Parts: sequence; C-alpha cells; structure tokens
Amino acid sequence: MVTLKVHFAGLNSHSSNRVHGKISLTHRYMGGSKMKIAYFNCFAGISGDMIVGALIDLGLPLEKLEDELGKIALGNYEIKARPVLRQGISATKFDVISQEQKVIRTWSNIRELIEDSKLPDKIKADSLAIFKRIAEAEAKIHKKAVDQVHFHEVGATDSIVDVISSVIGIDYLDIKKIYSSPVATGIGMVKTEHGVLPLPTPAVLEILADAPIYSSGISAELTTPTGAAVLIQYAEFSKEIPQMVLEKTGYGAGSQKLEIPNVLRILTGEAVEEVSGAEVLLIETNIDDVPAEILGYTMESLMETGALDVWFTPIEMKKNRPAVMLSVLVSLGSEEPVIDKIFSETSTLGLRISKQSRRVAERETIKVDTPLGKIRVKVGTYKGKVISIAPEYEDCKKAAFKQGIPIKEVYDLARKVAAEKIGRG
Repeated sequence: MVTLKVHFAGLNSHSSNRVHGKISLTHRYMGGSKMKIAYFNCFAGISGDMIVGALIDLGLPLEKLEDELGKIALGNYEIKARPVLRQGISATKFDVISQEQKVIRTWSNIRELIEDSKLPDKIKADSLAIFKRIAEAEAKIHKKAVDQVHFHEVGATDSIVDVISSVIGIDYLDIKKIYSSPVATGIGMVKTEHGVLPLPTPAVLEILADAPIYSSGISAELTTPTGAAVLIQYAEFSKEIPQMVLEKTGYGAGSQKLEIPNVLRILTGEAVEEVSGAEVLLIETNIDDVPAEILGYTMESLMETGALDVWFTPIEMKKNRPAVMLSVLVSLGSEEPVIDKIFSETSTLGLRISKQSRRVAERETIKVDTPLGKIRVKVGTYKGKVISIAPEYEDCKKAAFKQGIPIKEVYDLARKVAAEKIGRG
C-alpha cells in the first residue's frame, strides 16, 4: 500500500503561479494551432527536485501528482511542497521523505517497477527512456552491461519520484516542446556511494555529452544525473529564449544555499514561429564542386532540418569558374542543425552568417469544395487584406490527371471558389 502525504505549507497550484499579464498582438499566429513551449533557464544547474518544484510553481496540482504517483508501487513515503526564498526569489521546494533503508536498485528493478505500474503509457515510456539513459551512462563509466548497472543515489525512492513527477508535470501542463539554456555545472569534489568524485560527476558528463555546458565557478554539485537525464530527454538547446507569448514563470528551488539564487527557472508560453518583423539568420556559402543532383538533395534535406527557405544563385568565382551561392534562412536559435547539415552535405569550409529583418504575410491553408474535388488553398493576408490565393500544386495536379484537363483550369477554378468562400468573389 502506497502512502502519500502532501504538505501544502501555504502553497497551492494557483498562488505560486506568476502570470505576467495577457499580451494582445495585432498579428495572428501563422499555422493556425498554438503550441505551448517552455524554456528551462539552468543558470544554477538542474536537478530532479528543482524541475518538479518549478512545475508545481507553474500550476501542477499536488493532488494530481499524488493520484498519478499512487499508480506505482514504491512503498511508503511523503511528498512535500513549500514556498522558500532563494536570494530574494520566491520558489517552490519539492521534497520526497522516505523511511526506507538504503535500497540499491538495478536498471532491471526500476524498469520492472515502471512497466508493472498503472501509469499512462506515455508517462511510462518517457520515464523508462530517462532511466535507460542514466543506466547507459553508468554502464559506460563502469564498463558493465546495462542490466548489471546498480543505481545508488539514482535508485533511491526520492530520485525515482523526482523523475516520474517531472514527466507527469510536463505532460499535465501540456508542454509540447522544451528549449534549454546551456547548463551550469559546479566545480570541486562531491561525496557519493562510489567515493569522492570530481564535479561535474562522470555520469552527468556522459549524459550531457553533445549538450552545451559551462562552469559557473561555484564549488557545489549544481547538476545531478536525474536532472540532466530529464533535460536531455526533452530539450533542444538555445542560448536565446525562443519567441513566445510569455504566460507564466515557475521557480524550483534546490537544497543548497549558494552565492547565487539556487533555482531552476522555467518560462512557459505560446510559441510564436513567424511574425511580422521577426529577425532571422541568413546563412550563405559559395560552392563550385558539388554535382547538381547533390545540391537538389541538400535543399530538400535543409528544409526538413528546419530551414525557413533555401535557394541557389548562379555566380562566377575566381578563374572564371561557374558556381552557386547557397542561401538559407533559419529562425534564431534553430541554426545549429542547419549548419551541421550544410557542412555534412556540401564541400564548403566556411559560412557567412548574418541577422536579417523579415516581414511576412499571415497565411492560412483552407480546403475548398470544387466540382473537381477538395483542393487545399493557401490564403495570404497582410494588414488585414487578402493579398494572395494560391492553390496547392499537388492537389491541382491530382485533379488535372483524374479529369484529363489542363492544370491551369484547375488552378483557376480553385482560386475562384476560394475567393468566393473568403468574400472576394
């Protein structure tokens, strides 16, 4: 029987939320549906309890957490959430109080616990992925098979609750995409079940391989394996806060008293992907020795990687050699995968990168019923006026082949029906 005691300590899921006000924008979002995103600001590192504290601060109800945690058999323990101050910043401190003796669980033990639980499938899958990542890191460090890895601190009830609670909170708050700042790590040494280890610990370094980290010069363990593993499971790294309509900010407190606020700050809001006046990056390079078919593939690959637009311009290089200039537009904060793709797919040795202002019309794709069938039409508006009605090529091609008529006639009919539908007929 699992006993969970939730201590509110003056905290509830509403009082801790920091709502910065509604923002009224004169433009509409492009793409129609609004996506909730989050930005993890890890200036003081990250740990499992800090993540859960910040999610509670953002509105995760403790009752919900209690109900969900009751679906996994972890024994008797208490969870507590209380408001604290860290260098003058109000934050939520999340604690798990367990009376169990030291339990050393293996990856197999934890996997069985989660698989046998009554947690929703998505919560199970994400929790298993996080613990598997930790197990693989430990296996590599200790040169053992993954199933032979013994968790010490990470296998304790509080760490398991921290990880699963983080997954529950992200799902409950309906956060669809997470971005993160580079992660601060401590310096010095720390006592563990394996003995005294350098900071960052080997497990943290292994988990955060390929992620941007930095030393803040603080002699303390700022980032833990559980915090690092949860972050890596969900986050895309960005030095800059992604464009969003900011709704709430949550602060989750760490246990240590530091010279800086020992908190994880999470910002949530609605993503703003492309708005009038947005700044983008223009990436350019000159290429004179790549076959045309590979350039064509590169263009498609860059678009799939996240480029906003890609084009080639014929140019003449030294010694009168014909060449092309590859130009790529990409959103701020999304450039690294695109840059990696350019270097891997072309022969270039250098790129020119500059910030550009970009004005874009609002666009919306609608479906219109025509005598030839349903056809998607992209409608562009600027300053409230319809400036473009563009039928989708693939739909028009399909209708033209099916009816045996020129595609131009399909385009004309689709434009006419769309214009009537939006009141321009």
